[in-house]
Amino acid sequence: MKTCSLHDFMKELSPWLDKDHIRKALIDEQGHFVIHFMDGMKNVYHVDDCNKSQINGVLKDLAARGVATE
Repeated sequence: MKTCSLHDFMKELSPWLDKDHIRKALIDEQGHFVIHFMDGMKNVYHVDDCNKSQINGVLKDLAARGVATE
C-alpha cells in the first residue's frame, strides 16, 4: 500500500485514468482507494490529505471516463 496526498495520487494516475487501463476503482472497507488495472495488477492507496467527499469525487470522475466504480 502506498500513502500519498490526493494531488500526488492524481498526478501518478493521470496517464492511466480511463477504461482502457483501469478495470475497476473502489474504496475498500478500510477506506483505501483500490485500483484494479486491465493487466491484472492491483494498487492500494491510502490518500491521507482529503475527505470522503473528495475521494467520491475522484470515483465520479473515473465513472465519467467509463471506469467501473464501487
